[in-house]
Amino acid sequence: MTALSANAQYSTPNTGVSWTLDDLVLNAPTAITLSNGVYTLSQDLTIAEDDAIIIDENTTLEINDGVLITVAGSFTADADEITITASDTENPFEGFRFEETSTGVFRNTTITYSGGIRVITGDFTMDSCTVSYNVAGEATGSAISFSTGSPVVSNSIFMFNDLPAFSSGANQEVSASLLNNYLEGNNQLNSNRPQINMGPGGTGVLRIIGNTIIGKPELTMVGGIAAASLLGNPNAVIIDNNIIQGNRYGITVVGANSSGFIRGNLIEDNNTQNNPNLGGSGISLSASGPATMDIVASNNQFRRNLWGITLIGSARINLGNNDPENFSEGGNIFAENGNGGQTYALYNNTPNMVYAMNNCWLEEGELTMENVENVITHQPDIATLGLVIYDPFGCTLSTPDLSIASPVMYPNPNNGTMSITTTLDGTATIYN
Repeated sequence: MTALSANAQYSTPNTGVSWTLDDLVLNAPTAITLSNGVYTLSQDLTIAEDDAIIIDENTTLEINDGVLITVAGSFTADADEITITASDTENPFEGFRFEETSTGVFRNTTITYSGGIRVITGDFTMDSCTVSYNVAGEATGSAISFSTGSPVVSNSIFMFNDLPAFSSGANQEVSASLLNNYLEGNNQLNSNRPQINMGPGGTGVLRIIGNTIIGKPELTMVGGIAAASLLGNPNAVIIDNNIIQGNRYGITVVGANSSGFIRGNLIEDNNTQNNPNLGGSGISLSASGPATMDIVASNNQFRRNLWGITLIGSARINLGNNDPENFSEGGNIFAENGNGGQTYALYNNTPNMVYAMNNCWLEEGELTMENVENVITHQPDIATLGLVIYDPFGCTLSTPDLSIASPVMYPNPNNGTMSITTTLDGTATIYN
């Protein structure tokens, strides 16, 4: 890609203007042109803090090699069908940079052959978009990299990007909502990063809900979801109702300050590296120091991973507990998870006791104490490991408790649009 300094640039006047692409053509004819219904941006564009660019009609914007759009004000692309792509797909444009003062909105927009979207603002929304075939450029960690706040990406498609789909830094607290997206074959460079590679959620909650995350056999280093607090930041997560298939691993949560829920996920065939010493878990939890991690996992399905669940260091999980004060319904299903000829539904490689009641440890075959014991590695196998309390067990034991199935509302605060997620079907009544 062309170096940024090689490009001329145009900045909007910072006088409160709200311009369309046609307005840009009139005011900056050397930077952007219109020909045969296609706009072409040939210079770096900066949208000043008090200004706005609005694309509200179906259109195509082509951007030249190495050109960067920097947004300090407001950028909105919202119509039925908008395409933003490189003028030459062999030479991607540099991408987008949304500064701390900016607002970004993308709806029904296809973004291809760029250097990604770097989001430094917390005021960013993307819905019903397609982001594919993007490379490392302005965003160096993922197709969209976040830095702060509570950005929302929903109902969108991310496929075959050189980097992961989403990321945030290890020292940046981002309580993003990643909702109902389809991800396939991201991180084409096959680096040791998952398709969703998030740092800590901070004082908010990181929500990864309803996504489909499909790997590729040749991408042997690429996992599904990671939510990591490597520097001790709070890391509250809700990872619910995702389909995670064919990656190096399914879900990993790292850090003793991590807490939250992993519920209702379908986690299958995450074994592409095929090295059980390096990965392959459906869920892997890892922590060091005090045993303060607090993850509840229920109603997940684990099939044909190298490991079902692995717990490392001081990690803690509640996989099912009938104590009313620590209730978790369990309801996790395990089938054919293993390596080296051994089945591993749960490997408790910590000294902590684990409650794991009301789970289906063998989806097929007879459920007996002996058979369940054979698929769980814990204190009876290695004396230094914590005990797993897995009785009662069964494949029809889980009964949801209405008293603990509280709805989740996000984002909160919001700008007029709010989503409500519940663990149960039913009716929600909102009073004004």
